[in-house]
Amino acid sequence: MDDKTRTELEAAAFRGLVAHLQKRTDVQNIDIMNLAGFCRNCLSKWYMAAAKERGIDMDYDQAREVVYGMPYSEWKDKYQAEASDEQKRTFEETKPLHAEISGH
Repeated sequence: MDDKTRTELEAAAFRGLVAHLQKRTDVQNIDIMNLAGFCRNCLSKWYMAAAKERGIDMDYDQAREVVYGMPYSEWKDKYQAEASDEQKRTFEETKPLHAEISGH
């Protein structure tokens, strides 16, 4: 497979993941973090880092809007629930497994 085709397939997979996460507003970031070690915010940070590597000026809020499909503050108001004590405990226990770029 040539590099152009690989990049196109990777981009399509990214768009599919983002669309799925935008659809699944019932799934909290902390649940994704606790299970998979990354979340929408991590994905936003990866997106922002990729932009910066290519000389594209992008801040975290702009990157989050790409992933969330709306400003983060709006998504948070509409969909984010308070994390339970158990979710917070699991988050702390799984920190060594979290994505390195996640900022945690």
